[in-house]
Amino acid sequence: MTTSDFTITFPVDQTREEVFNAINNVRGWWSETIEGSTEKLNDEFIYRHKELHYSKQQLIEVVPNKKVVWIVTDSSLSFIENKSEWTGTKISFEIFEKDNKTQMRFIHHGLVPQCQCFEACFNGWSYYISDSLLPLITTGKGQPDPIEEAAAAHSEL
Repeated sequence: MTTSDFTITFPVDQTREEVFNAINNVRGWWSETIEGSTEKLNDEFIYRHKELHYSKQQLIEVVPNKKVVWIVTDSSLSFIENKSEWTGTKISFEIFEKDNKTQMRFIHHGLVPQCQCFEACFNGWSYYISDSLLPLITTGKGQPDPIEEAAAAHSEL
């Protein structure tokens, strides 16, 4: 099955439970300034990146050690014409076993090459998933947006 939705899959040696816990530690890999709760069904949280990105996510599916799905209920991307391009898209994390490894598959459903933000969002997600979530899973330390960066961005507004 081929899809044009933005997708990243990687294997790790950690257990499915460790991967699941890292995914739900959104402050540990996306941003230290996440507002709200990020772990249970129907939890809602807000992500902000400087004045460029605002999005509100709701957890709509949580299957322990197997799957987490968010729906973007509101968004504003200041750098594109259709600022609410993310609104209504879904973000899923699937955890499964393959070749004696735990696999994590990230899919941003609706983030397709036709989207105006695709290139910037491709680069952003590639960083957060490969350079922050993956190290959080494998070493216990991610590279989220720091509190200082977010505080500086808010003071510029």
